[in-house]
Amino acid sequence: MEYLLLILAIGAEIVATTFLKYSEGFTKLLPSLVCLVSYIICYVSFSKAVTKINLGVAYATWCGVGIVVTALISFFVFKEKLTISGIFGIICIVTGCVVLNLNGNSH
Repeated sequence: MEYLLLILAIGAEIVATTFLKYSEGFTKLLPSLVCLVSYIICYVSFSKAVTKINLGVAYATWCGVGIVVTALISFFVFKEKLTISGIFGIICIVTGCVVLNLNGNSH
């Protein structure tokens, strides 16, 4: 159940971050509301998930997946550039998350 909550937290964070862009600095009401509600869902779900999952592992997973998916959304949806150094950074983040998940899940 805690991993489903972590997945929900990750999904809500991705939605919230995407709608943060659409809100245009919280000047558009509907995207702003979606953003705020999604962040609430994200943090409530994450807080429940870390009651059973190691905080470092959960946070690394949450951040790592969020960064990768948000970078892909920014590239494909918002047509923003993704540089070679940015891709290298993302690979480093994913590698770190994998290493942490393989070696750091004692609770």
